[in-house]
Amino acid sequence: MLEYAKLKHNRRRLLAFTGLTLKEFKALLPSFTEAYQHVTESEKTLAGHKRTRLVGGGRTGRLETTEQKLLFILVYQKTYPLQVVMGELFGLSQSSANEWIHRLLPILRDALIALDVMPERDGEKFAASERRHVAPRDYIIDGTERRRQRPKKPEKQALHYSGKKKTHCDKNVIIVNTGSKRVAYLSPTYAGKTHDKKLAECEQIAYPRQAVLHKDTGFQGYEPKVRQTSQPKKSRAGKN
Repeated sequence: MLEYAKLKHNRRRLLAFTGLTLKEFKALLPSFTEAYQHVTESEKTLAGHKRTRLVGGGRTGRLETTEQKLLFILVYQKTYPLQVVMGELFGLSQSSANEWIHRLLPILRDALIALDVMPERDGEKFAASERRHVAPRDYIIDGTERRRQRPKKPEKQALHYSGKKKTHCDKNVIIVNTGSKRVAYLSPTYAGKTHDKKLAECEQIAYPRQAVLHKDTGFQGYEPKVRQTSQPKKSRAGKN
């Protein structure tokens, strides 16, 4: 069973399971704890009934500490296993794993919002949201694809099939600040066949005027209103 008390002493495994270093995990923990307490300290239970006992009363659960709860939801977000697998990893039944996932996901979202690390989702508001951050306006834009279950309808299969990945997938465009390594923008999800440049143009992303934007060949011809765009050139065969 995965336990934070043991996992924190093996930083490589912690990073592999959660995507966070121990320092990043500890930085997120206070905000997660506050968001969790805000939800559980209500006069009503999660089912909406009036409480008949104090918060924390009753049987001690498997996810006893806040650290264990945070570990649970981060492992789910990082690895996205079946719920029965999550139950085996944390000593829960499948139904309990399902309940905890739905309970903790909104809390994790609120904690990340409080830390101001959530990416902007509206392209037209990207420039305005970046004014809150002090990192240099140096960005990388790229398309990301993730595998999905093959659709049953042939027309949907063709729409989601990516010739680049040779599989059916969904696609997003992300913008990362090169200085802070922060994901500054995350687009809505598109079908895997959608071209990177077309996706970025559809979202009408508004950049800070002094931004420097690095892109690859998937965005060739994409020239938004920024101070400078940079695209690496492919060297010819046989030449250095």
